[in-house]
Amino acid sequence: MEYARKIGTKIKLYSQLVMFSHTLFSLPFAVISMIWAAEGLPSWHVMLWGLIALVAARNGANAFNRVVDQSFDAMNPRTAHRHLPKRLLASKEVLWFVVVNYAIFIFAAGMLNMLCFILSPVAIFLISSYSYTKRFTYLSHLYLGFTIASAPIGAWFAVTGQFAFTPFILGTIVMLWIAGFDIIYGSQDIEFDRNHGLWSIPSIFGLKNGLRIAAALHSIMVLLLIVLIPIRQLGWIYIVGIIVSILLLLTEHKIIKPSSRKVMKVASYNLNQVISMVILISALCDFFLL
Repeated sequence: MEYARKIGTKIKLYSQLVMFSHTLFSLPFAVISMIWAAEGLPSWHVMLWGLIALVAARNGANAFNRVVDQSFDAMNPRTAHRHLPKRLLASKEVLWFVVVNYAIFIFAAGMLNMLCFILSPVAIFLISSYSYTKRFTYLSHLYLGFTIASAPIGAWFAVTGQFAFTPFILGTIVMLWIAGFDIIYGSQDIEFDRNHGLWSIPSIFGLKNGLRIAAALHSIMVLLLIVLIPIRQLGWIYIVGIIVSILLLLTEHKIIKPSSRKVMKVASYNLNQVISMVILISALCDFFLL
């Protein structure tokens, strides 16, 4: 019983470490990509190994980011409570967690098709290298979005094993969306970033200009969501979903308050998790019902 309790505690710690709930940022777009690529439900084989690949890749990348950033996390009052600064988990065991997840990702990619297998090391390099970008470029927000954009693109490859135009539009939407709300999230750390030589759009361009850039990125994201309507011959349900998403994005930008951690969590994370689900539900209902 005691052993089972310890295992449960470890699982909980690792789930918190990699922010497992944030899978809602990439998973919905990966599902949309799979459905569109298959022109219906993909085979259980593709869905199973595609999901395993997605979860393993993001778990490995998030855990690696925690290891790389632990010294900065320890100095930042906002992040000092995280698992590595508080020594709830050791760096060595987290690195083993990273290795295991990346190995699972490569194996799952191989179970999908040869293209996914060949591209898996490239994906690992991209999602891992993000952790260093704040040390030398304010474009780190876009790079983060770029790495997460691999979810819908990889999902398309998982189904078809071929390149296509649509998944790259979906990937660009994800990139702009993630970069936009990561800029909002980063506005909490303007002074810390400036004092410790870290790069971010808010710390370089200031709060107001940073938020304007975030709004511009989200505006382009919305335009691309609209561009998909004629390309995929989408109907009114999808359009309603986009309208709701726009209203949620406007709310997100309206309530921004860097001095309030609670408000910033809602603006940066909670509302965006709702947005991804709204887009997912509207896209799938539009596909299967119209």
